[in-house]
Amino acid sequence: MKTSDSQAYQDKKAFFDKILTIYGRNAVLEALQDETIEIHKLHLSGSNKAAPVLSRMLSLAKERDIEVAYHDKQTLSRISKNAKQDQGVALDIILPHAADIETFMAEKDAYRVIALDGITNPQNLGMIIRSCAAGQIDAVLIPSKGNAQISPLVIKASAGTLFKLPILKAPNLKRALESMKEQGATLYTLASDAPRNYRETDYPASTVFVLGNESSGVSLEIRALCESSISIPMQRGVESLNVAVTAALLAFMV
Repeated sequence: MKTSDSQAYQDKKAFFDKILTIYGRNAVLEALQDETIEIHKLHLSGSNKAAPVLSRMLSLAKERDIEVAYHDKQTLSRISKNAKQDQGVALDIILPHAADIETFMAEKDAYRVIALDGITNPQNLGMIIRSCAAGQIDAVLIPSKGNAQISPLVIKASAGTLFKLPILKAPNLKRALESMKEQGATLYTLASDAPRNYRETDYPASTVFVLGNESSGVSLEIRALCESSISIPMQRGVESLNVAVTAALLAFMV
C-alpha cells in the first residue's frame, strides 16, 4: 500500500520545483550582478583554473551570502545538464511563481495558458513572458527541451516580469498538453488559414494556446493534439506575425 509523502518531502519538492539552473560563465556572472534575481546556490567545478571571472563570481556570492558548492566535472554536468557549454559553472535561480503542471491545475478551476513549442529565440521568449504577465494569461508553459530556456537575456527581455508570472516547467510538451487536455482544457493552435477569427471565438473555461517555432510553426505531433485552430486576420497581404506579437494579442484579448 502506497503511503502519502511526508509534509517535509512535499515542501522540499515544492521548493525545488521553483529552481531554475542556468550555466555558462557570462550568464552566471550577469545573474549574480542582478540583485533583483533571487539565487539559491552557485555551483563550480573543482577543476576550474583560476580566472578573473571566477574570482568575481565568488566575490559576488560572498557579498550576497550565496552558498557556493564545488563538484567534480561529472557532477556539475548533471546539475547544468549541458556539459559541453557549462564552462564549469552553474547557478540555481529561484522563480517564485514556478510550478509543475499538476500543482497548477489542482489550484486553478479555470485558466488561460500559452504553451511554447520550439520557441528558440531568447528575446522572443522574454517578450512573450512580458506580454503574458501584463495581460490576461495565467501561466506560460515552457518545455525543458526544444525551446530557448530562461537565461539572463530572457530575463532582460522580460523586463523582470519573469518573476511575476507563473512559469510551468515540463520535461515533455506532448505529455504536459495531454494531461491538461485530460483535465478538460481545450487546446488551440494559430494558423493564417483557420476559419475562426481569434476575437470571435467562444473559449471554454480552461484554454491553452500553443505557439510554434518562429519558422516552422507548431510541430505536427503537437498539432494533432489540438482540437481547433484560430486565425488573426491580417491586411495588405501580410502572412504572419512575430510569435511575441501573437502572444501579446492573445494576452490582451477580452
